[in-house]
This record gives sequence, structure tokens and C-alpha cells, in this order.
Amino acid sequence: MTNRISTIAIVVRDYDEAIDYFTGSLGFDLVCDERLSETKRWVKVKPEGSECAILLAKAKNDQELGAVGNQTGGRVFLFLSTDNFQETYQRFKEKGIKFTEEPRDEAYGRVVVFEDLYGNLWDLVEAR
Repeated sequence: MTNRISTIAIVVRDYDEAIDYFTGSLGFDLVCDERLSETKRWVKVKPEGSECAILLAKAKNDQELGAVGNQTGGRVFLFLSTDNFQETYQRFKEKGIKFTEEPRDEAYGRVVVFEDLYGNLWDLVEAR
């Protein structure tokens, strides 16, 4: 038996602005965008070559809206691995991605923290 994480949900304000950000700014692929009802869509994006996708889940009430941008209480939420840190970092800078620090070297690799359009924190990492 094999188990794996295939999809992670992120609560977003709006489907289309989230799609624009993840595909336009981060360069992710749009995996699917299916209308489920008048107000709900099944929208998944993922980095090229990744098995794990992100489900963009539109907030449907005030409690969910309160979680937008604060999925983990201010901690780094997701880790985006790259095999070319400098190229990815430079491309993200050119796309206007907001970094919270300068790149640094750690025992596990080169890393920098960035914010997505909602304020969730991500690590961009190239492993050693």
C-alpha cells in the first residue's frame, strides 16, 4: 500500500485572482477549474513536475475569510523546492513576489521566505 499527499487546500478570497497569482506570478500550471455550483469551483494548481497540487478553496463565510493569509498562524506554510535557486529567485523578484528576507544558506540548503498574494509564508528551497 502506498499513501501520499496529493492535494493541499488554501483558503482564498477569489478564485480568479488566486489563479492569476499562482499561474502568472509563480508559474504554476492550472490543473483544473470545474464549476460545482453557482458559488463553488474545484480549482487546482501545481508547480510543473510536482505530484502535489494546491486546491484553491474560496472562503464562504467570515470564519474562513479570517483564515485567508493566515493558514498557519504566521508560520511558514508551504515549501517550494527548486533545482535552480538563483533562477527561480530572480524570476520571482521580476514578477514582484514579496520576500521577507534575503536568501540564506542553511545546513539543509539555500532558502528564502516569501509571501503569497494573501500573506501566507512560503520557503523557496534548493536542497544541498
